[in-house]
Amino acid sequence: MTKEPILIIGTGALATLFAARLAEHGHDITMLGTWEAGLEALGREGARLVDSAGRAHAFRVHATSDPREVPASKYALVLVKSWQTERVARRLTKCLAEAGLAITLQNGLGNDEILAHSLGRERVAVGVTTTGATLLGPGLVRPGGEGVISLEAHPRMGVMEPVLKDAGFSVEVVADARSLVWGKLVVNAAINPLTALLRIPNGELLNRPAARLVMKALANEAAAVASAQRVRLPFTDPIQAAETVARKTAANYSSMFQDVRRGAPTEIDAICGAVARTGKKTGIPTPVNHVCWQLIQAMVPGA
Repeated sequence: MTKEPILIIGTGALATLFAARLAEHGHDITMLGTWEAGLEALGREGARLVDSAGRAHAFRVHATSDPREVPASKYALVLVKSWQTERVARRLTKCLAEAGLAITLQNGLGNDEILAHSLGRERVAVGVTTTGATLLGPGLVRPGGEGVISLEAHPRMGVMEPVLKDAGFSVEVVADARSLVWGKLVVNAAINPLTALLRIPNGELLNRPAARLVMKALANEAAAVASAQRVRLPFTDPIQAAETVARKTAANYSSMFQDVRRGAPTEIDAICGAVARTGKKTGIPTPVNHVCWQLIQAMVPGA
């Protein structure tokens, strides 16, 4: 298989996980970000994965804050928080090849539209992943459970599907991008705010009957809003879908919990906030999502 150079946008948990696994399989990986501590650690020690025995394995990557160092990139994986997407879109105009493709694997609604506004629709593909990772320190992650990467069928996808499979990811290509995004949104709305509010790993939600009831309400509300938008979800049972992800990533701390724990902005506005706002437009009540949206905002100033 051709070892394609790949640009990864971001230096957080998932970005580091993807960088390490792709670099392990011989790909030339550049990570473009703004987090100084992360860039310094990645440049000095590589992208490091901690295995089940607690051992760290390092893989060489190039880390930079300057998009001019990676001109004409053919493939870019966008793995930043939803509130960073506008800034990332501007940076990608300087380094994505004219015939290149930016693949967003972000949480929440609207990321692909923001990217497409700057790059053009033909240079943006939508994907979602339920793979988990916990950031233990700059450039250091612990995998948090194997999930699935679902990619929208796109004429420029090229080798990315086999490349990701070669790196050990479970990958599927689907036709309906809206289904992908809303399916991930239902799962995120059900899991992320509760783990952040209760400060527990994903799997613990299944061990607490009261939390499981709230999780069910969050998933059902989000699925009802999707239905009102005429979105066909990639599963028939939203509760079972959310619980399956929580089970598969039981030891993982959700990205929202990790953000709250370090006092960083969260993606709550693009998750429960998006469900609540869209529900209001379509006349679907979303009281549980609305409350979780407000509670997470209250936990982190400026979130």
